[in-house]
Amino acid sequence: MQPQQAPFRADIVGSFLRPDAIKSARERFASGVIDAAALRQVENDAIRASVAQQCACGLHVVTDGEFRRAWWHLDFFAELEGVELYSAEQGIQFKGIQTKAQSVRITGKVAFGNHPMLEDFRFLKSISGSAQPKMTIPSPSVLHFRGGAAAIDRTVYPDLNDYFDDLATTWRDAIRAFYDAGCRYLQLDDTVWAYLCSDEQRAEVRARGEDPDELTRIYARVLNKALEGKPEDLTVGLHVCRGNFRSRWISEGGYEPVAEVLFGTVNVDAFFLEYDNDRSGDFSPLRFIRPGKQRVVLGLITTKNGELENPELIKARLKEASEFVDLNQVCLSPQCGFASTEEGMLLLNNSSGTR
Repeated sequence: MQPQQAPFRADIVGSFLRPDAIKSARERFASGVIDAAALRQVENDAIRASVAQQCACGLHVVTDGEFRRAWWHLDFFAELEGVELYSAEQGIQFKGIQTKAQSVRITGKVAFGNHPMLEDFRFLKSISGSAQPKMTIPSPSVLHFRGGAAAIDRTVYPDLNDYFDDLATTWRDAIRAFYDAGCRYLQLDDTVWAYLCSDEQRAEVRARGEDPDELTRIYARVLNKALEGKPEDLTVGLHVCRGNFRSRWISEGGYEPVAEVLFGTVNVDAFFLEYDNDRSGDFSPLRFIRPGKQRVVLGLITTKNGELENPELIKARLKEASEFVDLNQVCLSPQCGFASTEEGMLLLNNSSGTR
């Protein structure tokens, strides 16, 4: 039997609930009781335990659970050149709840420098054993979409085409840097493509003076430029997320509005897609997945609550998906991570209000 290759038939998205030891250490670090080295040691110990648990479950892939991050995206963005983390007027609005009031803005030329998450990956690789270590970072489109043109200093980028070119170059440099650090499995997390499936979110894009269909084409172009020259032995997946903060969501709507551009033209090796509820629509957009070229990782297992899925129902849904995409190209995973932010999901057996 040939060894499995990423993405794996049974895969994971990446983040896990932060253990109490990390939460406590972060509080002590913030109050000055411990220093950064002591905090990192606590994180190292928790990541070792998490990796051991992932391996014990029989997974071929492991992540660091994003244990060192507060956010799935802002921590990465804030360490790029030309990007500034700041306190916003309000957080991101989910269904009935909002996040902490933080965001990012562009204050200089965007570039990838000596990013601290390279060392985070090296540590993960050093403890992964025979499992494949996977690194997760946000997609370039997320950096633009959250604030739009209003978050970009126009004295730095009077022509937004230059900004999008720099986004592509920044992520191409990031991909190469993680590869040079030993990464062979990289996941780009991207809420934007799901937002562009949502009538509500598309209306908000138009209200701020942008065309959602044009953004679709721009983001596809940026991603493909970032992937130019990607090494053959590096697997890059794109996780399309509908928002996942404390078991709440932002966007609703099937993939049809973006499917032809996203699945038909974006040159990633795999798409991780949310399919754990009716908000994600049916499987028909999968007809645009290119035969033999890409895998599609179906997120049929929910992380929004602790209710276990019926295995027979999962098998039936996989069979349903196979009407539109070759089953040999299909993998299975949770629809998202367990903690897009450090607050985590509400993993209760009662799923009322969370699905």
